[in-house]
Amino acid sequence: MANALPYKPKPGEIPTQPGVYRFRDAEGRVLYVGKAKNLRARLSNYFAPLHTLHERTRRMVTTATSVEWTVVGSDVESLQLEYMWIQEFSPPFNVRYKDDKSYPYMAITLADEAPRVIVTRNRRIPGARYFGPYPKIWAVHDTIDLMIKVFPIRTCSDASYKKAMATGRPCFPGQIGRCGGPCSMKVTVEEHRAIVDDFVAFMSGGDARFTRELTARMREASVAMDYESAAVYRDRLQAIDAVLSRSALVLPSDTDADLFGIAEDELSAAVQHFVVRGGRVRGVRATTIDKELDISGGDLVDQVLQRTYGGAGAAEIPRQVLVPELPGDAADLEEWLQERRGKRVSIQIAQRGAKADLLRTATINAQQALMLHKTRRTSDYTSRTKALTDLQLALGLDEAPLRIECYDVSHLSGTNVVASMVVFEDGLPRKDQYRSFGVPETTDDTDSLYQVLMRRLAHVDRDDPAEVVAAEVVAAEVVEAVEAVEVAAAVEAEAVEVVEAVEEPVVTERKRPRFAYRPQLLVVDGGAPQVAAAARALEDSGHTEIALCGIAKRLEEIWLPGEEYPVILPRTSEALYLLQRLRDEAHRFAITHQRKRRKRDITTVLGEVPGLGEARIKALLKHFGSVAALSRASAEEITALPGIGPKLAAAIEQRLANR
Repeated sequence: MANALPYKPKPGEIPTQPGVYRFRDAEGRVLYVGKAKNLRARLSNYFAPLHTLHERTRRMVTTATSVEWTVVGSDVESLQLEYMWIQEFSPPFNVRYKDDKSYPYMAITLADEAPRVIVTRNRRIPGARYFGPYPKIWAVHDTIDLMIKVFPIRTCSDASYKKAMATGRPCFPGQIGRCGGPCSMKVTVEEHRAIVDDFVAFMSGGDARFTRELTARMREASVAMDYESAAVYRDRLQAIDAVLSRSALVLPSDTDADLFGIAEDELSAAVQHFVVRGGRVRGVRATTIDKELDISGGDLVDQVLQRTYGGAGAAEIPRQVLVPELPGDAADLEEWLQERRGKRVSIQIAQRGAKADLLRTATINAQQALMLHKTRRTSDYTSRTKALTDLQLALGLDEAPLRIECYDVSHLSGTNVVASMVVFEDGLPRKDQYRSFGVPETTDDTDSLYQVLMRRLAHVDRDDPAEVVAAEVVAAEVVEAVEAVEVAAAVEAEAVEVVEAVEEPVVTERKRPRFAYRPQLLVVDGGAPQVAAAARALEDSGHTEIALCGIAKRLEEIWLPGEEYPVILPRTSEALYLLQRLRDEAHRFAITHQRKRRKRDITTVLGEVPGLGEARIKALLKHFGSVAALSRASAEEITALPGIGPKLAAAIEQRLANR
């Protein structure tokens, strides 16, 4: 692999001003969009030696064939332009959002002559005011049922409203007390609009005023001995209490804030967005994210806030945004939000008190959502069956691949090379059969993959699996027959002669280690080069009967050995989801094993050097990249780090030399 990209700009070509950059492939498709306060400093990270880049970043820059940039006047302008281009081009290597579309909203159609309240999943109704989303649709209906007892507004359809207004006859919901619009013939359009305004104000957080007013009216009616009116006000107060009980008071009543709980792993993230208005949680929105590149927590928060507020109106942006980690351009984001809202907006980390408690609750919900996102479809037998059938058809297999093994190679700057093998049987992970491999240090992933597969395939049982299973079944049947005869002999002594006449066959019990089982399909993480290396391993080991494919992260295409073009599966395909989960699980397992090795290296090697604490170990690894790279450094190079003198550097060099 070449260590430099052919399209790397010449020194001095990249400006140092703020701006937005785009990576494109050979067809001109935008692969990635990013922003920078200093374009030269930011882009230089992408053009570092390829072996030092994160695996997915390396894939992006090697897939791209050009990079271009646009200089802007300020950091805020770069943020706005980045958001606009991400929305326009949908770059495959930027984070991808998957909103939970199943969450319903309560909407008030304020653009209508007589606004009505409805339950909808459509967020594009002109002039509508939305509340929610709600976790279940029945929760929205229950809230509406209680609210119209306090604020009787229109609930009937537009057709019923037009017919009632044209004929002068109340609509059917109005006749049964379920609609309080002008079509019920009880209020005028102007009076109804005032009730709608109160409805919106209450849902927006102004509940204390209505409670005080209804309480005062109930007491006045009671003093005047108008008990029927007092009962009506009492029922409305009870309805308000019921609504409020569904949204507990968690913060001071003047708090308007959005809280973002985030849980993430190497490849995915889940976001729980808590909308707090008037000190109460008015809605929760769930989003899952596919991370194409390795981004920090602050960068992820940056992208989430851009996505959330990029198309939001001024009324939807709160005074305060609480996040688990501040992005690097928090000040620019605040300025951007302030321009959209027209008032001051602050982005903060909740560190203590009720806000921190609520943020922890949001984070717990995000962790559960991420786990659910990973496992939801695997628990469905129908989905698993369809996935295996679709995979059989897509890859042209003779039978559904009931046992699939997936391999991934991971390393840190060419060191600590490890590989993982994960096993799925009948579409479910068999974690007891996972394996990890240590690989001699190399930056060539294809060679590492070849080595690992040769080691794995050497243990595959060469007997035909069907014959082995049939033999085991026959042996089991013979054993059962013999046992039955022995039991009969014990019961009936007179049949001893018959039993002795039976020639007992010799049954050799065969124990087959799980590692010897032959998979129907091998999956490798990567494209054509990785598939070619795996095919070479299958041929050299004499196991060409095993099917093979690779899944490339770039566009999620499926590569088959010897094919010039990949197989493209639909994005909603169960087969693609199964391959993605195999690849993600193999990557997770490889990363976990690599981290354990790194931790062991740190503990057993650097941790034994007197005077070398945790902070200095961290600084050394950050500078040199790994223990192996550090072992190749001289004492003078080690001394160049702040806080490490000649004596300590010599001790480090000596300890590493004796590894």
